[in-house]
Amino acid sequence: MTSLGPYASFIVTSYALVAAVVLILISWIALDYRQQKERLRELEASGITRRSGRQATDIR
Repeated sequence: MTSLGPYASFIVTSYALVAAVVLILISWIALDYRQQKERLRELEASGITRRSGRQATDIR
C-alpha cells in the first residue's frame, strides 16, 4: 500500500465505497426485476395483457 503514497487509505476507502454502492445497485435492480416480472405474471393471470403481445389484426 505504500506505493499509493500518503493518500493510500483515502484511495482504498473510496474504491471500497464505490464497489459497495455498485453491488447495492445491482442487487436493487435484480430484486426490482423479479418484482416486476411477478407483477406482470399476476396481471396477465387476471386477464390483463400487454399491448406489445397483440397482433396487428387484433387491434380494432
